[in-house]
Amino acid sequence: MHKPHIVLTGAVNAGKSTLFNRLLRQDFTLVSPRPGTTTDAVSKAFELPGFGAVVLTDTPGLEDQTSLGALRVETAMRAIREADLVLFVSKGGVTRGLDIARQCTKAPILPVCVGGEESPSDCSSLEQIAGCPAVRLTDDDLTPLLDAVKALLEKTVASAPATLTGNLVRKGDTVLLVMPQDSEAPEGRLILPQVRVTRELLDKHCVILSVQPQELGDALSRLKEPPALIITDSQKFAEVEKLCPDGVPLTSFSVLMSAYKGDLEGLLSGAEALDRLTEKSRVLVAEACAHVPNGEDIGTVKIPRLLRKRFGTGLHIDFVTGKDFPRDLSEYDLVIHCAACMFNRGHLLARQSEASTQGVPMTNYGIAIAKLLGILPKVALPE
Repeated sequence: MHKPHIVLTGAVNAGKSTLFNRLLRQDFTLVSPRPGTTTDAVSKAFELPGFGAVVLTDTPGLEDQTSLGALRVETAMRAIREADLVLFVSKGGVTRGLDIARQCTKAPILPVCVGGEESPSDCSSLEQIAGCPAVRLTDDDLTPLLDAVKALLEKTVASAPATLTGNLVRKGDTVLLVMPQDSEAPEGRLILPQVRVTRELLDKHCVILSVQPQELGDALSRLKEPPALIITDSQKFAEVEKLCPDGVPLTSFSVLMSAYKGDLEGLLSGAEALDRLTEKSRVLVAEACAHVPNGEDIGTVKIPRLLRKRFGTGLHIDFVTGKDFPRDLSEYDLVIHCAACMFNRGHLLARQSEASTQGVPMTNYGIAIAKLLGILPKVALPE
C-alpha cells in the first residue's frame, strides 16, 4: 500500500549522501567533506530493480558534534523510526552511530562498507551488531547492494499481512460498508481506509454495498440474505452493532488498517489498559494525519469524550499529530493511535516497539472505541 522506506544512516562523513546520489544516478543532495553538510532528511522515490517503487531517504550524520548536531541527530533518528529497512553506511567498518540506529528501529539494518579495499574482517563488528552480513562497495558496481536490499525487503513484505480483510471474506461474499459522510469527511472524496478496503473487496470479487449509517437499516431489509461482513467507521460502532444481524461479523476500517500496518495482538493487549485507567491517568492520542480538526474530530473530540465519560473529566489527554511523537512515553498510562493509514508499516511497528520498551500500552482508535463500548469481543479480526 505504501512504498517501503529505505533510510541511509551512519556517522558524519561516512558517505551516505554520496551513496544516495549513486543509487538515484543523479546529484540530488549536496556532497561535501565538511562534517554536517546534510542538515535535514531528504527523501526521493526510487525504482528498485526487480522489486518496484520504494522511498529512499538520506539523513544527517549520527554523533554529529557541530553546533546544531543534537538537532540533526534527532532528525536522523526520526527518519530511522520510519524505516522498513536501514542502510548503515560505514567507512572501513567503523561502528560509530550503529547503537543509536538500533535503538530507533526494529527494521532490518544492512551494513554497507564504503571507501576503500576493506578485507572481509573489517566489517565483522558491523555484522555482529547489526545481525546481518555486510555489503562491501569498492567500485562502481551497485549490484551486490541492490540484490541485498531487494532480498531484505522481500522478507519484510512477506512477513506483513497479505490483505486488509484477511480471511474475513471470500469470492462472491456480500460486504456492507457503513461510511458516514459528516463534516470530517473530505468533500468529493473518501478517506484512505475506505478506498483501500473497497479496492481490495473488488479484487476479491465481493459484492459491495456502501451506505451511510442512517440507511443501514433499510439496506439490511432489502437483502434476501444477511451480508457476510459489515465494516463500519469506528465512531459508528455503537449504532451499527445494534442493527447488525445475529451471526454477521462486524469490524471497522480502523481495526482492519491497524492490523495491516501494525502488531494486532499488541494493540489488542494494549486495550486492556482501559480497564485500569482512573481520573488521574494520562493518555496520549496520536494522529498520523496532520489536519485541522473540527467539532466532530474523532481523535480530539469523540474519543476524549468517551474516555472522560468513563473515567471522569479530570483525565489528562495529550495530542500529537503527523511525525511528532514523544521519545519519552513514561508519563503515559496509555497511547491510543489512529489507524496509521498515512504511515508505512515499519513506522507504526516502531512506535509500538518504543511504547512496549518503555512499558506503556498502545492501542488503536477502533479497538479502543469497541472496548469502551463493551463490544470488542464481538468485533471480527482478520487472520
